[in-house]
Amino acid sequence: MGRTVVVLGGGISGLAASYHLSRASNPPKVVLVEGSKHLGGWIRSIRGPGGAIFELGPRGIRPAGALGARTLLLVSELGLDSEVLPVRGDHPAAQNRGLLRPSPPFSKPLFWAGLRELTTSRGKDPDETVHSFAERRLGPEVASLAMDSLCRGVFAGNSRELSVRSCFPSLFQAEQTHRSILLGLLLGAAFSTAGRSSQPDSALLRQARAERWSQWSLRGGLEMLPQAINTHLTSRGVTVLRGQPVCGLSLQAEGYWKVSLGDSCLEADHVISALPASVLSKLLPAEAAPLACVLSTISAVSVAVVNLQYRGAHLPVQGFGHLVPSSEDPGVLGIVYDSVAFPEQDGSPPGLRVTVMLGGSWLQTLEARGCVLSQELFQQQAQEAAATQLGLKEPPSHCLVHLHRNCIPQYTLGHWKKLESATHFLAAHRLPLTLAGASYQGVAVNDCIESGRQAAAQALGSEIDS
Repeated sequence: MGRTVVVLGGGISGLAASYHLSRASNPPKVVLVEGSKHLGGWIRSIRGPGGAIFELGPRGIRPAGALGARTLLLVSELGLDSEVLPVRGDHPAAQNRGLLRPSPPFSKPLFWAGLRELTTSRGKDPDETVHSFAERRLGPEVASLAMDSLCRGVFAGNSRELSVRSCFPSLFQAEQTHRSILLGLLLGAAFSTAGRSSQPDSALLRQARAERWSQWSLRGGLEMLPQAINTHLTSRGVTVLRGQPVCGLSLQAEGYWKVSLGDSCLEADHVISALPASVLSKLLPAEAAPLACVLSTISAVSVAVVNLQYRGAHLPVQGFGHLVPSSEDPGVLGIVYDSVAFPEQDGSPPGLRVTVMLGGSWLQTLEARGCVLSQELFQQQAQEAAATQLGLKEPPSHCLVHLHRNCIPQYTLGHWKKLESATHFLAAHRLPLTLAGASYQGVAVNDCIESGRQAAAQALGSEIDS
């Protein structure tokens, strides 16, 4: 009897874990279990009128760094090279990754913030909120405008609650190592290019580097990626169960897991959980109560995504999109100009596509009050934002509204301690369980794919293509 590894959660992390398990030199039997009928988690692409592509979740992947390179290598292994839509370095969406709209409302030039940063001493605490870190190093304006917006854009979260150590580890490390985040990031960039020979290589990667891609998508939308992984898994004999929510996990005396599904159960020598931390916490057996307790404190926030298409309209600005500081609008996180980056997905006849992201404290307050979160409410908010912020006054020709509940985990102050205690518990009790997914060390698609890769390596007890 060979080993069986059960992977919980068919989002991109669970798919990546299953993919790497299936490609091991001596692969175990792999069973992927997804509670819904849909694979790919928050990655979802919908084809609208005239063939236009609307992304309900992530809409572009960054190719930078070792993780970006690994994802592009995965794209090549899956045979998707010809489907890639790149945003090259000379493109407006690459050059104007504008943080704030329409030009930064800073009273003093950013040069002075940089000068202040170089002369600020290193922080003493093991962790700090993003706001406090930015205020200390770059001044109150950068903290309350730029970093506030960035936290809303990436995490749909509050910079006064999020941890700099966990949300922006490169900034935290730069200060720890070089005393200055500017020096640290510059030196870090220099070293990363020097160490490029150790990075994976492929024709697609060489093209991405030569053309300085800032991001990329796939012709039929990013959902082509999870779909291609699923096809690959099936060809490798991986069992993929959809519409099968997990009801509980129990550890048997012999050391294996019993994974309870609605009307059946599976036995597993090892479990990789790519479920949200709080969901996993409810499934763990009594003997893992301390772990469940820690995982239950990793919360997540909801985001409403409103896709709008306008016929015959033009944007007053070119770029990737803009973020909105909480002081300007507590409900609108930002607007992405989809048509600028990926005009190939505009459909025929082409229509201007933008996506309005709604969330933040406004949405949390509505949820807490138990208000009716209607599609009409979100559509109205989004259309008003597009009208006032981009001058798109005509009603859209097409609109999609989706509320993603608890879609972005929040790495609040001290998140690193939660991860440390979870790791210690798993090691001390030798539990055949590995954690993967956005709840732990990065919410971006590249981070999730990497967490799946590392979870597979751990489950196999070896380093795979490290």
